[in-house]
Amino acid sequence: MRGKVVSLNISDKKGVRKKPVDEVLLKADYGIEGDAHASSEWHRQVSLLARESIEKMRDMGLDVNPGDFAENITTEGLDLVSLPLGTKINIGGTVVGEVSQIGKECHTRCAIYYQAGDCVMPKEGIFIRVIKGGRLRVGDVVEVVA
Repeated sequence: MRGKVVSLNISDKKGVRKKPVDEVLLKADYGIEGDAHASSEWHRQVSLLARESIEKMRDMGLDVNPGDFAENITTEGLDLVSLPLGTKINIGGTVVGEVSQIGKECHTRCAIYYQAGDCVMPKEGIFIRVIKGGRLRVGDVVEVVA
């Protein structure tokens, strides 16, 4: 299975929409340098959401874009939620991540939930732990390797 990176997104605070950037540096067992969610102390170091999931929310009439769901990497062409825990993915030919969580529990309802009555990130977002770091750029290939 192959897809591509359509947006890379970071924020310096948790609980806010992330801003798109052209490239990021991922560090092994840490996450994205400069992102509020990066930490060696937990398994949700980097979040991914498919553009196809964002399109579902657009179809409901919302004006949303990559990063608005606080995902770090927006992909296209991969069914992310079908990847089992432990699946290894290669991004950009150098970065290796391992799927560490599928979906998440939302303890507080975000603005998107209140606008639409639903949110895709808790059901369709995934998280990875960074095994091997490197630089990523928009347009890089995302490939399931194991």
